[in-house]
Amino acid sequence: MNETLTIPLADRLVSVAEMQAIERAADAGGHSFAAMMEAAGKAVATAVLARTGAAPVLVLAGPGNNGGDGLVCAHYLHEAGAVVRVYLWQRGTEAAYDYAGRLAKLTRLGVPVANAADDGNRTLLTQWVEGAVVVDALLGTGANRPIEGQLAAILQGVQAAQQRGACRVVAVDCASGLNCDTGAVSAHTLAPELTVTFAHAKLGHYRFPGADFVGELVVADIGVPQQLAGDARVFLLTEAVIHQWLPARPRASHKGTFGKVLLAVGSEHFAGAAYLSCAAAGRVGAGLVTGAVLRSIWPIVAGRLAEPTWLPLAVRSDGEQGGVLDSAAAGTVAAVLGGYDALVLGCGLGNNAATCTFVDQVLRQPAAATLIDADGLNCLAQLADWPTRLPARCVLTPHPAEMGRLCALSPAAVTARRWELAREKAAAWGCVVLVKGPYTVVAHPDGWLGVLPVATPALATAGTGDVLAGVIGGLLAQGLDPFAAACVGAWVHGEAGLRTAQAIGGAGAIASDLLVHLPEVIGAVQRHAAIYPITLHEEPDLDAADVVAM
Repeated sequence: MNETLTIPLADRLVSVAEMQAIERAADAGGHSFAAMMEAAGKAVATAVLARTGAAPVLVLAGPGNNGGDGLVCAHYLHEAGAVVRVYLWQRGTEAAYDYAGRLAKLTRLGVPVANAADDGNRTLLTQWVEGAVVVDALLGTGANRPIEGQLAAILQGVQAAQQRGACRVVAVDCASGLNCDTGAVSAHTLAPELTVTFAHAKLGHYRFPGADFVGELVVADIGVPQQLAGDARVFLLTEAVIHQWLPARPRASHKGTFGKVLLAVGSEHFAGAAYLSCAAAGRVGAGLVTGAVLRSIWPIVAGRLAEPTWLPLAVRSDGEQGGVLDSAAAGTVAAVLGGYDALVLGCGLGNNAATCTFVDQVLRQPAAATLIDADGLNCLAQLADWPTRLPARCVLTPHPAEMGRLCALSPAAVTARRWELAREKAAAWGCVVLVKGPYTVVAHPDGWLGVLPVATPALATAGTGDVLAGVIGGLLAQGLDPFAAACVGAWVHGEAGLRTAQAIGGAGAIASDLLVHLPEVIGAVQRHAAIYPITLHEEPDLDAADVVAM
């Protein structure tokens, strides 16, 4: 099923270079850099006042535009009646360096200003930081070299106070030392409770370890037209994106309306994978779920899960491996595959010669939309020239170790470049690639990358990947395009994880706990869509650059 999927401009993530280009374009269009700085500083002041009450504020202002934002913030805080102090690092105080006279204005208003160069032992900094809200406007997105010397000492002083609970930290655009493209951080980077960024969130806000140095993220409007981000192809998976892609649930329907999914899953060692993936496919609304499982585990799984139909597969003994797929199993699947809208292949199948032969033979059949997961991926990686074997509508869902096998890389190398690899390989392999992990990413062959802003220990347990595979398979069966199915599935799965953590806690939650929350999450989105039958983010007219054509 082909769809046109719109990505709200408000949900785009941008690189530092893209943000700089957006600002230049806004300035050229008549919205000056000075106006943007004024709006940015005011937005930070507003956020600080809304969250910190009457606490004194210490603004740390660096040499660039980020420091200028901090000075504007200090002015607005002073005008609102807050007790404000400003501490400068490498920011000239002479008129020639005081852009727009912002520092001189603060001095005339009687705001105390100190220079790090005059506070050699940091006595004044130590006094001012105590009990204060510290506004980090030192580097912003301009961090591109190691933090050392005087700057390191300033940040260490604030870190010490923060660890004692003697101060709170708010970051302007991003915490100093956080790379806003890669998410890398310095050992001296402060961990703010709030970050106020401007126009669009940056890539590094959602890439670990940087994502742990953001706190609450507020994206403030500084008057930049959203259309200027139309070429940005990285976006957040949010309810605003997801609700427009959910499959329709008409009242005049029957089980055939909502599609049929066949899941070739499970083995004697991993019978639970069959239960979890089949149950998840039904819980997200697939009309008919069929589990193709080893005959030896069929009574176990069918005895626990009543709703699916079952396709028992022939088993043969293989010594230490126990019962494995017989050579006739692929033919059994091939005989019925044409009657299904989607295929899920791999969850818990086992990684042995018999399974690899089975995967090889099943992929030779004309297939509907296909999701390959877990041992399906491990077997795939062992097939010669495997990318040419992928079905036309295909989703791969590896974790870093499985992605490493597909790419001949270590898991650590995959984790270090997870976003880039997902996009590169989606394009090279001509399929949708979902790479799991904290902040799972979903890549389209055309370069689009959806980022799921969910990281919870409730999902860090065996079997949650099987649930995700079943969720996406169930959505594929209902006619969603592979990219939409993977994005919606990742979001629904992530929200179910958050609900599980809230209900049970991060420790002790197991994969089956997610199942009951899947329809709850979908129902909540559908209710919102019924109440608000337009996109949740108001946005200007979209041009062709804002549309992903599938």
